[in-house]
Amino acid sequence: MATEAPAVAMDLVLRTEARRQESSSALDPKQRAKLGQYFTPAPAADFIASLARLEAPDTIRILDPGAGAGSLTASLVMRILRERPGTRISVTACEVDPQVHETLAATLADCVNTARAVDSHVEVSLVQGDFIAWATADEVLGAQGRGPFDLVIMNPPYKKLAANSRERRAVTAACTETSNLYSAFMALGVHLLAPGGQLVAITPRSFANGPYFRPFRRYFLDHMHIDHVHVFESRNKVFADTDVLQENVIFSATRTHSPERRPVTVSTSQSYSSDIRSRSVRYEEMVHPADPEYFIHISADEGDVQLAAVHASMPAALPEISCQVSTGRVVDFRSKEHLRPDPAEGAVPLIYPLHMREGAIIWPVPGAKKNNAIMLNGDTEKMTFPSGYYVVVKRLSSKEEKRRVVASVFDPDETPCDRIGFENHVNVFHNGGEGIAREVARGLCLWLNSTLLDRFIRRFSGHTQVNATDLRNLRYPSKLQLDAMGRDWPQGALPDQEKIDDLVERHL
Repeated sequence: MATEAPAVAMDLVLRTEARRQESSSALDPKQRAKLGQYFTPAPAADFIASLARLEAPDTIRILDPGAGAGSLTASLVMRILRERPGTRISVTACEVDPQVHETLAATLADCVNTARAVDSHVEVSLVQGDFIAWATADEVLGAQGRGPFDLVIMNPPYKKLAANSRERRAVTAACTETSNLYSAFMALGVHLLAPGGQLVAITPRSFANGPYFRPFRRYFLDHMHIDHVHVFESRNKVFADTDVLQENVIFSATRTHSPERRPVTVSTSQSYSSDIRSRSVRYEEMVHPADPEYFIHISADEGDVQLAAVHASMPAALPEISCQVSTGRVVDFRSKEHLRPDPAEGAVPLIYPLHMREGAIIWPVPGAKKNNAIMLNGDTEKMTFPSGYYVVVKRLSSKEEKRRVVASVFDPDETPCDRIGFENHVNVFHNGGEGIAREVARGLCLWLNSTLLDRFIRRFSGHTQVNATDLRNLRYPSKLQLDAMGRDWPQGALPDQEKIDDLVERHL
């Protein structure tokens, strides 16, 4: 009966997809958002399952945390039944949402019955509860503290974790500090893998860079070898069914303590059904050995590789242009008693993203929802900067904005003051806590608003947040080049994009 496996297994996936669609349409959208819940459509599940390496042990022990309707489990079981008939399969599926327990139980039962129909064996365990609480319990790990699973496959929930939350404390105690539910699931997935085991997942790309995921990246890269990364050129088409707004990646990695670093396969496609292009990348190109931030550089194609080479050839790091970049020092909700809606005696300008317009700072903005000033006193002086030229960058850009980085120059001639406050939603380029040279500031603003810089940022950042850490890790034109760009900035507002790019290209 093993010859019937392909057709019977395919029926399993089709039935699971029907259950997923029915269950998904019946769920409360607010509850789904609260849980960070995004179910996996069948084409996505099949593709994710295809990245698993099946080496035909007698038994494959599978963990599906946050299993939802069971789509990933069904696709993986289908593949094993087709390609490795006779392999015993053990599945543990975890799901916290009681609304989908019945659907998931039906999928698991379907896996058991489908395997039995082709003379194979699947045993299942359904954990009806919180994966983090279950995964951090002592009895889950073996006597030697090693994970019991050969393969962890996941589409984890996406939701921020509060610093003092039970979940965050539990993950930190078990393996590593992390700030999001999806990276917590990934970390515990690594924690529960047996040596040589695999993690296959679809996740937001944001863990690959930025300061908030640094401890997680270090833990992940210390314990795992990345084997394959897949990126999509048309995110909206691929994930339309899931309402996911984040840029996502699919990847597989192997639990290892070996220092050997093998090449990584990087593949791209428009969608799951379109042609997939693959290439091999040296591990050191993806994870730079001496990088203290442990950034994971995902170059989708040869164009990205060339872009990385251009970026590496830029002549200067920030210290070489006499600059540092910091997040704005004023956290408004912690300084409420010092804030003023309008300019006032004894107050100095307070700059928010709303004050940034066409490369300049427009201050004050009467009637704005945010404050325009902060009182200068013994409590606030350390939060402010002396008057001077600064380059200000929005920390959060909307998806509608053409550029990921939006920069403006604070000009002390346009906004006369003794000191300035920059609010926490902006990053500030300065020189040791003071202003920078006028022409360098103008040239730096042009560079940060250029299409080339935007491409550099997008190459390794999958989210709309621009962190000071990201800006510190970029390469820059030389100080002389920035000065020359600044001198060529025509009078008035920031030039249009074509003129910015022409200026930058001319001086580079």
